[in-house]
Amino acid sequence: MEYSPPPLFKQGASARAKMVCFALIALVLLTVDSHMRSLGVVRQVVSTALYPLQVVALVPRDVLLYVGDYFTSLSEIKKENLLLKQQQTTDAQALQQGQHLVAENAQLRQLLDAKERVPVKSVMAEILYDTRDRFTRKIMLDRGSQHDVERGQPVIDHVGVVGQVTRVFPFSSEVTLVTDKDQVVPVQVVRNGLRSVAYGRGQSNLLELRFLPPNVDIEEGDMLVTSGIDGIYPAGLMVAKVTEVDRKSDSFARIVCTPLAGVDRNRQLLILLVENQFEPRPEDDAKQAARKKGLLGHASSRGDVVEEKKPDASASPASESTPEQKAP
Repeated sequence: MEYSPPPLFKQGASARAKMVCFALIALVLLTVDSHMRSLGVVRQVVSTALYPLQVVALVPRDVLLYVGDYFTSLSEIKKENLLLKQQQTTDAQALQQGQHLVAENAQLRQLLDAKERVPVKSVMAEILYDTRDRFTRKIMLDRGSQHDVERGQPVIDHVGVVGQVTRVFPFSSEVTLVTDKDQVVPVQVVRNGLRSVAYGRGQSNLLELRFLPPNVDIEEGDMLVTSGIDGIYPAGLMVAKVTEVDRKSDSFARIVCTPLAGVDRNRQLLILLVENQFEPRPEDDAKQAARKKGLLGHASSRGDVVEEKKPDASASPASESTPEQKAP
């Protein structure tokens, strides 16, 4: 016979019995509520009573979700910000490229218009680089002798004269700008037709008209064009604008001009394929007269020699016959 200690407290139903009982009660309540809808008030009362407990119980979950969402959102915002910055940089580059293409297209249109206005065959060239010399003003173009470019041909943009080709290579050429200190351009004042010569001033990027009297009819604002008398620059090309006239000097007036064309504002230029329009310079009249005199003198001396020889030949028989006649 087994012996068990007496219980200290009164024991109730077992746990299994309690589970079965509560399960049956739950089934009965579900059945009654589904068919009769009679537990709605009880449900509302219980839900209202348990709502504060639900809120308190969900606080840790809400805190974890908030913290997770915060860090997730922060990481996503950083990634999105980085992508937006990259997109902004790309868009800015595309915008600049578009603006550059628009400006280049406009310049090419202007060059085409200038090409149609100038009645001279021309070729379009692009500036490669500036020569690294502080004492000269020169640029290099991507057209050379293979493109019919020759030394001395003028170079213009859509506004006016830029310079003159001074050296030619097979696929490139060197252009000396009109502002170079060794460059001169025969010009003419549009207002009154006065002709002069514009000299470059080197580093100042200006031109000047030299050796003109103080009372010369030139005013500030006068426009200068090529006169065409040098046989290089076609007549009527815009060159410069008079910006300063100083008549205080006793000997010559000081006239400073600003060139209208600009290399800094252009990438493409036009090379005018002009040829020398003048024949070689004739010799001076004195040289021609001296040469003619020398030829005449030479011819006369040869004639004298011939004439001297002829009398000797004809006189020899007479001289021979004379002694024969005197002999008897």
